[in-house]
Amino acid sequence: MRRFSAYVAIDWSGAKGRKHKGIAVAEARGDAPPRLIRPGHVWSREDVLKWLLRQAATEPTLFGFDFSFAPPLIERGEYLPGEPGVPQTAREFWAYVDACCDDEDLGAARFLEVAHRKHFYFGIADGLKSDFVRFRQCDARLNAQGGRKTASAYDAIGAAQVAKASFSGMRFLRNLDGKVAIWPMDPLPESGSAVVEIYTRIYLRRSGLTGVKLRSRTELNRALKGLGSAPARLRFEPNDHQTDALVTAAGMRALARTEPRAFDPEGLTAEIARTEGWTFGVL
Repeated sequence: MRRFSAYVAIDWSGAKGRKHKGIAVAEARGDAPPRLIRPGHVWSREDVLKWLLRQAATEPTLFGFDFSFAPPLIERGEYLPGEPGVPQTAREFWAYVDACCDDEDLGAARFLEVAHRKHFYFGIADGLKSDFVRFRQCDARLNAQGGRKTASAYDAIGAAQVAKASFSGMRFLRNLDGKVAIWPMDPLPESGSAVVEIYTRIYLRRSGLTGVKLRSRTELNRALKGLGSAPARLRFEPNDHQTDALVTAAGMRALARTEPRAFDPEGLTAEIARTEGWTFGVL
């Protein structure tokens, strides 16, 4: 598939505040090396939303975000078991999360720390972490293939946690909904732009590396070579947010071009698409 003019990967952040050093945006287009978009800029989540809408209207672009587009539902039948009035589809759940939050810059701390605190693991005082950890169907499939996805949307502590990023991301998706196709909640359109969920480890594995963080130009370009990409042209040593975005942009491009089932993975059903979503690259 070569219908997209550009492949953009966004390394996301769910941190509190208005600006976030943890956000990085990279683009791969044509056969050129991937490049960082506004590398000296400290992005806000609302900056990303405005930039994406302009870019999506300009040319057909595939945008990838590294957060879970929805929590697990199928394993237990509910997103937040025992809570009345919680929707049962991803799109309605995005609206629910957004309505629960008044945090600045599409943050979701209020949802995690106040509105539904009992469902999230913040530390040993909450009990056994294993009682909180649940996974989606695509996560289970990735793990069965050796993908080692260990973070759950209900885990809100530590450097590897994804809860804060994912629930702020759901607010982002709510504000994007209806303006750009969000796959697989929306079918992939025949033309125009689309947004997908990404997981950097998938592309590091496809490059032949072990999935470790990359923190130098040498390591970055080794990964890009494994993905069939020309080396990045950087004049500085990148941080791991920037390398994640660069590798993933190149990986998305390679996957979309070479995998016939990239948007039709085995195991993705209509129920999973509307409730839990799917990670682009889990085949």
